[in-house]
Amino acid sequence: MLENFWFNVEYGINHVLDINGYDHVLFLMVLTVPYLFKDWKRVLLLISTFTLGHTLSLVLAAYGAVSINGQLVEFLIPITILIVALFNVFTAGKGAQKEKVGVLFLSTLFFGLIHGLGFAREFHIFSGDSDNKFLLLLEFALGIEIAQIIIVFVVLFLGYMGQTIFRFSKRDWVMVISAIVVGLVIPMIMGSDYLA
Repeated sequence: MLENFWFNVEYGINHVLDINGYDHVLFLMVLTVPYLFKDWKRVLLLISTFTLGHTLSLVLAAYGAVSINGQLVEFLIPITILIVALFNVFTAGKGAQKEKVGVLFLSTLFFGLIHGLGFAREFHIFSGDSDNKFLLLLEFALGIEIAQIIIVFVVLFLGYMGQTIFRFSKRDWVMVISAIVVGLVIPMIMGSDYLA
């Protein structure tokens, strides 16, 4: 039982940290880069909102409640990353990330739903004929959350280093990281099978 639990949690961790599926990492980078360690509660709430959306779409897919064109989802995932990165570029230094729970959280939930749909087919194969898909989903979601916390910590730590040791202004740090991510996701969008 414990062996299965750890296997499922590890599967969730590997899903996020998979080097071939770095879109998840890019999304977390642009979501986290405007924040500092002192904002950890807000960042944790944001990534948990993303996990909630991701898990919700997996629940819907696992129980056959939703089915969506895989190519469309693979096209939309880098679009969501681009939107958040551009939001950062245009709001860097303007304190937009400090606003009450609103657009940022709703969009993070929506993006979580889209990212979850991108993984639904693989998860369906992974869960197979499991009697308890819901428990499997919770264990998998725990793995996702652990991996996301690791990535967020790394991004916050690098931000701290960049802004204290290398004296980047917060605005420049957000702009540079977000611009790099924009440069990485545009080829993903252009190379999408959906556009072919």
